[in-house]
Amino acid sequence: MIKEAMLYEKLADQKVHCNLCAHRCIIKPKRRGICGVRENKDGILYSLVYGTLIAEHIDPIEKKPFFHVYPASRSYSIAAVGCNFQCDFCQNHEISQMPRSTLMIMGEDIPCAEIVERAKKSGSKTIAYTYTEPTVYFELAYETAILSCKEGLKNVFVTNGFMTIEAIQTIAPYLAAANVDLKSFRDAFYQKQCGARLGPVLDALIKMKQMGIWLEITTLLIPGLNDSDQELKDIAEFIAQLGVETPWHISRFHPQFKMRGVPMTPLTSLHRAVEIGKLQGLKYVYNGNVPGDEGESTYCSNCRNCLIERYGFDVVSTNLTGNKCSKCGTELEGIF
Repeated sequence: MIKEAMLYEKLADQKVHCNLCAHRCIIKPKRRGICGVRENKDGILYSLVYGTLIAEHIDPIEKKPFFHVYPASRSYSIAAVGCNFQCDFCQNHEISQMPRSTLMIMGEDIPCAEIVERAKKSGSKTIAYTYTEPTVYFELAYETAILSCKEGLKNVFVTNGFMTIEAIQTIAPYLAAANVDLKSFRDAFYQKQCGARLGPVLDALIKMKQMGIWLEITTLLIPGLNDSDQELKDIAEFIAQLGVETPWHISRFHPQFKMRGVPMTPLTSLHRAVEIGKLQGLKYVYNGNVPGDEGESTYCSNCRNCLIERYGFDVVSTNLTGNKCSKCGTELEGIF
C-alpha cells in the first residue's frame, strides 16, 4: 500500500525535500530516495511500504536486544523492506536492500489496526519495529504506535539512529524504547561501510535521551574495523555521557553479505570490550551472540548479585523484587 509521506516539503520543479532521515534527500519526480521506499510522484512524496510487511514474528524481547525492557516477555516484531544504510555486513540484506537492488516492494498488506490486534492476541507486551530500518517505514510505525498505545502496548525501535530531530520529536510520545546501533565512533567507518555519517546518529541518541526514550545501544564488533581499544573507549565515554545506566550490547560478528572473508570476532576481543566499558563507569555491559557466556546476564550495580540470568535469548532465572535487587534493594533501571 502507498500513502503520502510525512515530514517532507515541496520544492520548485516538482522536486521534494524529505526530512525523515539524516540524508535529507532532495528527490526529483519519478525518483526515489536513498532508502528506496519513498518516491516522488508528480511533486508529492509517497511511502511505498505503508502497511506492507515483509516480516512478522513473535520474538523474545532479548533478541532485539532489549535486556532492560520487560525481561522474558514476547515482542511482536514487524518490518517492511528498505533501509537508508548500505552496510556491507547487514544480516538482513535480502530485505533491507531489496528496493535498492531490484526496485521491488514485496510483502503482505496488513492494516495498522490489524497489526495491533495480532500483537494483542499474541500476548506480547511490545511491538518492535525491527529487522530493517523503522525510520524508512515511519508512516506505518507512527500510526501503529498511536493505536497500540491506546491498547496498553509499548513500542520499541531497533534502529540505526540515522533519523532527523523532527522524526524523533514526532514519534517520541509513542515510543517507549530504542535499541540504537552505534556501529563505530569513526565517521570514516560510517561513510565507507554504511554510506552514512556518524554525527547524526550521536545527535539522535542525545535527543532520544532528552525526550525520555529508554535507550540501549548495540555495537557489532568487527575485527580490524571498529575494535581498537581507543575506539571502544570513545564509544563507552559517549554512552557514559548519555547516562551510565544505559546498557551497551557488544555483539560478536559472524561473516556475512559482503564481509564473508572477515573472521568471526574472538571471544577475547568481546571480553576486552566489556572491560573497557566497565572502566568508563558503565553499569551494564553485555556480550551478544555468545550463548552461555556470563556476559549475557544482568548483575546488580551495587552488590553484583545476579539479577537476571540468561542463556541466549532465554531468561533462566531472576532475583528481583519488582525492579529492585532482591539482596540489597538497589533499583534496576529500565522498563519493568
